[in-house]
Amino acid sequence: MELPSKLLENAVNEMSQLPGIGKRTALRLVLHLLKQPSEQTELLSAALTAMRNDIQYCKECNTISDADVCGICSNASRDKSIICVVEDVRDVMALENTGMFKGVYHVLGGKISPIEGVGPSQLKITSLVEKVKEGNVAEIIFALSSTMEGDTTNFYIYRQIKEYEVKTSTIARGIAVGDELEYADEVTLGRSLLNRIPFETSIKPY
Repeated sequence: MELPSKLLENAVNEMSQLPGIGKRTALRLVLHLLKQPSEQTELLSAALTAMRNDIQYCKECNTISDADVCGICSNASRDKSIICVVEDVRDVMALENTGMFKGVYHVLGGKISPIEGVGPSQLKITSLVEKVKEGNVAEIIFALSSTMEGDTTNFYIYRQIKEYEVKTSTIARGIAVGDELEYADEVTLGRSLLNRIPFETSIKPY
């Protein structure tokens, strides 16, 4: 794509690094920003810089936060004995939008995937096991996507905690096998959470 300005080309190249943004879409977005008042572009730049530099991760559940402890974990009305295990912050937002879960979360930061070089040590699994060991957890809800990687991760964690007296369950398979949690509609997702089943009955041999 021939562009009349090196500055424009650099901006388009950077914008096209975002997921789902091709060169043509990046060009359209950059040209749109160019037409806006400079103050608006500066506000966008400042917001992105502040987010990148100042955002924190909750020391309790690993979700994105503005403070050491996120609003969910610091909420006294949440049941901290019930932990819902999810892949990333998008899943927390999806489940929170259902308004049906009153426990807390544990964000793993991914799923075990040998093909992609992601093993248990790259995920926040050890801290979850430590929470269970402390004896204050009554139930672990596995809410990873219904994929082989998700099921493998669930099973790995289950084996780490099965010797402790903690109930394990998984969200009901109202979520289609292979679907990502963040794309499920709120009603289906909410019902899957309410109708969760014992994890032991969901284990499938591979």
